[in-house]
Amino acid sequence: METKKIKQQKKKVLLMGKSGAGKSSMRSIIFSNHNAKDVRRLGATIDVDKKRVKFLGNLILDIWDCGGQDAFTETYLTSQKSTIFPDVGVLIYVFDVESHTFSRDLSTYAAIVSALSDHSPGARVFTLVHKMDLVASEFRDHIITQKSAQISDHSGRFARSMDIYGTSIWDETLYRAWGGIVNSLIPNLDTVKRGLRTLAQATEAEEVVLFEQATFLTVTRVGSEMGDRNPYKDRYERLSNIIKTFRNSLLTYAGAAQTNLTKPAFEEFAIKTRLFNLIIEKLTHNTYVLLVFPPGEVELECTRLNVLAAREDFSRMEQVAEVPDT
Repeated sequence: METKKIKQQKKKVLLMGKSGAGKSSMRSIIFSNHNAKDVRRLGATIDVDKKRVKFLGNLILDIWDCGGQDAFTETYLTSQKSTIFPDVGVLIYVFDVESHTFSRDLSTYAAIVSALSDHSPGARVFTLVHKMDLVASEFRDHIITQKSAQISDHSGRFARSMDIYGTSIWDETLYRAWGGIVNSLIPNLDTVKRGLRTLAQATEAEEVVLFEQATFLTVTRVGSEMGDRNPYKDRYERLSNIIKTFRNSLLTYAGAAQTNLTKPAFEEFAIKTRLFNLIIEKLTHNTYVLLVFPPGEVELECTRLNVLAAREDFSRMEQVAEVPDT
């Protein structure tokens, strides 16, 4: 049977916001394998720092990390407007929650989304109210609600379709936001989800979660009725954070280069209890899969066989033609 090639999808992602808001730090944590302590040493971005990231098999993210100094922002909105804003798939705009010039930040943001509307009207907009760890926990919901209303009022045509997240590099909120961002760009997500549903039925799994192997962002998940009753709604982002930290520690222990994200650190991680089994297993070159399923040694071995059998189908979804760098 001939395998149908899936054309790679290149998506331009603008990462913008005031200088010092934390744009480059979050990008480095998600895509460059840094931890939160490492990014303190990062300097300010000068002009536009472009990075191409392969996500899954058929999605290429062209991330344009735009320096947020006033002089650079002015050029983005004038002489570089026809370079920066055309063909954008996603704009990620980062606000510093403790900014003393938030009104001015909103005015700059309004000018940015206006330029985006002129050149890429079909783009998705995500705004991140960042450094939420600096806000006392009992005030965070109120602050997010307040900031969200102000941001929406300055978002123009994007106000109804945009997403707003409160984030911090010190917890799982960063993974929740970036997981949502990347999910909006995956072209064959429905196909992947159908494959996970078939795997869940074959293994009687309460929950099946697919992670991208380099970033450990959650790609998608399916669950049974029991799995959907799990009260911990942020468990996927927590898992992303925990597993990536575990993976990085393995790479460090093995002496692997910190930037070598293409080589898997482990093939399988398993937990066996009286109440359930859990495995995290390498599924394809680009993904890991987590399954929670009934207890027992037989159930564990059968699930391993089912994952092995599913690898060919999931790999076929990712088979693509190479796209040359431009």
